[in-house]
Amino acid sequence: MAIAAFKFFLLTSPLAIVVVLSVAVGVLMVVLFGYTSDQEAIGLTKDQVKAHLLAVRLYRDQIPVVMSSYGKILRGTGRYLKLSFKPLLWVIIPITFLVVQVDRYLGAAPLPPNRPFLLTVHLAGQTSDAPNDVTLVLPSEITMTAPPVHVPSENAIVWRLVSSKEGKYEVKIATLGRSATKAVRVGSDLTRISTVRLRGQFWNRMFFSAEPPLPENFPVESISINYPERDIQIAGYGMNWIWPFFILSMVAGFIFMKIAGIRI
Repeated sequence: MAIAAFKFFLLTSPLAIVVVLSVAVGVLMVVLFGYTSDQEAIGLTKDQVKAHLLAVRLYRDQIPVVMSSYGKILRGTGRYLKLSFKPLLWVIIPITFLVVQVDRYLGAAPLPPNRPFLLTVHLAGQTSDAPNDVTLVLPSEITMTAPPVHVPSENAIVWRLVSSKEGKYEVKIATLGRSATKAVRVGSDLTRISTVRLRGQFWNRMFFSAEPPLPENFPVESISINYPERDIQIAGYGMNWIWPFFILSMVAGFIFMKIAGIRI
């Protein structure tokens, strides 16, 4: 039972997930850098730069030697950056996409039941009677608590809604004979959340949306919900998961780098 409880904790506790993921990513970064880089050339370049730095300190009264050493330091730094660029790409690109995916679970929390939230629709074109042109169709568990508000400066319509119980729902937005849905997550569990659904905008969808794009002929640019941010509690302080993730992954990577003898 204790083992089962521990496994459940690892799978459901945001802090535990961040710790385990940080250590794994830190080790993975070092391993990828070690296998994709020229370790011998990097080691030689770093040693040469250190030697020139030492020469600057030892011969600081001899201007020609100091200037020559500074020039060699700059060339060595450029050579080191060139040697590190390709391995860093192998590390940064997969880590970036991993962070994007994890943020969809740990970046925001589901909506609490019986607490109002806002759903915002940004229209693709100006309309003279926007609130009446757009219709919101809600499941029985979600109700509207106030009339929709039209924000002309942003070409947007905002609804204040509330859900009576936990669950996974879809609301439908209909306008000009077309319709699309937006996922709504209510509860306290660890679930995949998409704060916005977008039309087009490929790169924005890659980084900020976890839903399929809105139809191209749909006259709405985006449908968003103001989900609360999820805080990771550490020593009584709440913070976004990305901060402990980067700190712990750097520490884990540095420790493993020393153990494995990999030069970065």
